[in-house]
Amino acid sequence: MQFVAGHAAINSMGYSISKLEIDSGLLDGSSSNNEVEGSSQSKSSLNCLDHEIAQLTKLRSGPHENLSRVLPGKRELPVSTTKMLAGREANFSGRGRFTSGDCRHILSKYLPVNGPWVVDQMSTRAYVSQFSVDGSLFVAAFQGSHIRIYDVDRGWKVQKNILARSLRWTVTDTSLSPNQQYLVYATMSPIVNIVNVGSTTTASLANITEIHDGLDFSAADDGGYSFGIFSLKFSTDGREIVAGSSDDAIYVYDLEANKLSLRIQAHTSDVNTVCFADEGGHLIYSGSDDNFCKVWDRRCFKVKGKPAGVLMGHLEGVTFLDSRGDGRYFISNGKDQAIKLWDIRKMSSNTNCYQGHRNYEWDYRWMDYPPQARTLKHPYDQSIATYKGHSVLRTLIRCYFSPEYSTGQKYIYTGSHDSCIYIYDLVTGAQVAKLQHHKSTVRDCSWHPTYPMLVSSSWDGDIVKWEFPGNEETPAPTSKKKHRRRHFY
Repeated sequence: MQFVAGHAAINSMGYSISKLEIDSGLLDGSSSNNEVEGSSQSKSSLNCLDHEIAQLTKLRSGPHENLSRVLPGKRELPVSTTKMLAGREANFSGRGRFTSGDCRHILSKYLPVNGPWVVDQMSTRAYVSQFSVDGSLFVAAFQGSHIRIYDVDRGWKVQKNILARSLRWTVTDTSLSPNQQYLVYATMSPIVNIVNVGSTTTASLANITEIHDGLDFSAADDGGYSFGIFSLKFSTDGREIVAGSSDDAIYVYDLEANKLSLRIQAHTSDVNTVCFADEGGHLIYSGSDDNFCKVWDRRCFKVKGKPAGVLMGHLEGVTFLDSRGDGRYFISNGKDQAIKLWDIRKMSSNTNCYQGHRNYEWDYRWMDYPPQARTLKHPYDQSIATYKGHSVLRTLIRCYFSPEYSTGQKYIYTGSHDSCIYIYDLVTGAQVAKLQHHKSTVRDCSWHPTYPMLVSSSWDGDIVKWEFPGNEETPAPTSKKKHRRRHFY
């Protein structure tokens, strides 16, 4: 049913979209000079239509072959919106309507690059920004204990203003349950707090106006050691939470049993990021400051006691990873200033891991990346491709696949220390957009699951939205605030 609305939106764009397609330099498929690379084996195949992920992306976001055919046996991509509309009226596809691939082919060309328009401004750094699964809610978390939930469909009205409980340093991560009834938030503590989002109370002050129940992620045999949680995610069914911690471990919490169900001593350094691989919940991906990405299969972990596999390629720690949702592909952001695309079928056993060793001293929390390190390559890189151009410094900057519904996951996007948001083409690696507004590090950003809208959050305290084609409001003025450099996680 969602694509019916998509058809209506496409029809209503009319002539203005066709004209924008001609006038906008951002939409012509031109690339920048940013480096895009992969292992010697996979680089050539990535650019070939026979490569599996390129083929899958083409199937998801490509038009019907009759709409792209210019001569027998020859196709031309991309197909202009005008030609797509004309082909639909002439019933080239034989269906009398657009397919889901046709809709994505059109919508994926119109990136959320206009604006930005200010959603909110706070006096402390923004660390987290996330749309709900259906895009009706938006969550933003700040260093100053505040977590705000906005009702997107009601003009971004604040539905919930949460004051975090027992904050240590900052709110490191949040996750909204699939039914959008509960929000969990983490800080530098083994206690994860859960809030009832569905209650009628707008101001949620921990244990004053509402109870913020604490979920204890510490294990009975950990000796009382206090650790912090960097990353947490709800499972698709909402029954479990997976978390990555500063004590090098992965935790799984069973909400129905209200207890910790699994602890894995997963890495040799901080586990900065974790997520479930797909809806099944059996596979877990993790990324760490030990430079490795690992795959864990819960169905056989208790027998084997080790990961299903390890993926090597990053030269520095992994700050974030995002699953494609198919249990096969995921991307990771790294402190080596690169995003990598992985196919878990290329993983190796953990007995043959090469961590690598630097011949330079460097701390990403306060130093720039060494020039001599930019040309280094991992000798056993198992990634499919590498995307460069953005900056991963000072904090655990996040990256994501673009939405399946509107783009067919055709793009990768990321925040950056240089105050910008970058959008890359998944298959070609081209930088297709660079959004500039913020005056400090953009740690997180989120693309609406169905609309061409992207929201970014920055250490300058601004939450802003980028859209296509935009609205009648005046975009936000350029801020002149200056920020001091400090040491941060």
